[in-house]
Amino acid sequence: MNGSNRLGKESLPISQQAEHSHHHDTDQEHTDHTHGAGESTHPHVHSEESLRRIVNRLSRIEGHIRGIKGMVQQSSPCPDVLLQIAAVRGALDRVARIILDEHLTECIGRAAQEGNIDIEIKQLKAALDRFLP
Repeated sequence: MNGSNRLGKESLPISQQAEHSHHHDTDQEHTDHTHGAGESTHPHVHSEESLRRIVNRLSRIEGHIRGIKGMVQQSSPCPDVLLQIAAVRGALDRVARIILDEHLTECIGRAAQEGNIDIEIKQLKAALDRFLP
């Protein structure tokens, strides 16, 4: 797909924003957020740059999916559509890898320092069980 169908720098849709509660402090370079009610033992702290990069990647993926939808609506050849779906899968896998890497280095490391490593490992295993085929 070409870049014309991709979204620019946008934040998550409001429906997805409700899944996270964010607390921004302009004096700090990190953002604290917790996921859902009671899912984590500590606030997840991610740099604003990291959050921006992930959201931008997801926005591009969202645009790519819209492009695929257009291809289907225009009765594009099935192999072309499948190729674009494979590209989206790869892009999602790369975003997941970035999130996992950051979780392992930041969140798991912090949990180990705070003495919550067993709970974090258990939650990570449960998430991986749902994520991996």
